[in-house]
Amino acid sequence: MKIGVQLPEVEREVRWPELARMCRLVEDAGFDSIWVGDHLLYRTDARGAHGPWEAWSQMAAAAAITERVEIGPLVAATSFHAPAMLAKKASTLDEISQGRFILGLGAGWNETEYEAFGFPYDRRASRFEAAFDIIRRLLDGEEVTHHSEFYDVEQCVLLPPGPTTRLPLLIGSVGPRVLGITAPYMTMWNAWYSWYANRPDGLPPLLENVSEILSAAGRDPADVEMTAAILMQFPGGEGRMQAEPQFEARPLTGSTAELADWLHQWEAAGISHVQLVLDPITLDSVTQAARVLEAFRAR
Repeated sequence: MKIGVQLPEVEREVRWPELARMCRLVEDAGFDSIWVGDHLLYRTDARGAHGPWEAWSQMAAAAAITERVEIGPLVAATSFHAPAMLAKKASTLDEISQGRFILGLGAGWNETEYEAFGFPYDRRASRFEAAFDIIRRLLDGEEVTHHSEFYDVEQCVLLPPGPTTRLPLLIGSVGPRVLGITAPYMTMWNAWYSWYANRPDGLPPLLENVSEILSAAGRDPADVEMTAAILMQFPGGEGRMQAEPQFEARPLTGSTAELADWLHQWEAAGISHVQLVLDPITLDSVTQAARVLEAFRAR
């Protein structure tokens, strides 16, 4: 099972020099991947307005200063870019990373950032369907003409092509419509930790649902990698989003050996790649998580 780390989002304000050190530490410590949340703004009564850095710029920078780890958004909202432009960004990141990029996609959910940045919030699944058609066809090397209610693209093609013949597509959704749209094409599927209460015994219903939708689309579920985010807490953690309990689930805590044992339970459940969401998310917590990684791989 591969193990990656998600970079800080809005847990605290983190400047690029620290983010760069964190990326290098994740790679040097032996983790398999780096992930970035694709959000723009949150607003709550407790914290007011707060937001992260822009995801695609972060991923490009991370790709440029690393050599081995895979990199991807967890997950990119198709709503935030014209779909052909999003495909162009993905192809460029594939080039910068030299084939290490995983394109995670979703339909978006946080209405605050839609309103603030001027993106339409209605009919997100329908908009996603049209965007996904354009994105996947462009990334497959097609010249795409697409005219729909939402987008108009005329003889678009991605040139120069990126190094990967077929870019991995990770879908982060439990919505039946989005899963139905993407089932024929997805390479990977992801479960966010709050969807299954951050415990391996919460995964089977989600995995069974995805498998049924894949089978209905004529896919062998064994051909799609099942991945899951995990909230892991170390001393000093105060809750990942702090004032936003809707994001929270009971975090994994314990000794290095106990946390490694937990990871083996995700592996036994059929998960092939996990993304650690660390609380707190600091250089020290990455170092502590690296000890868990070492213990996990020692067994």
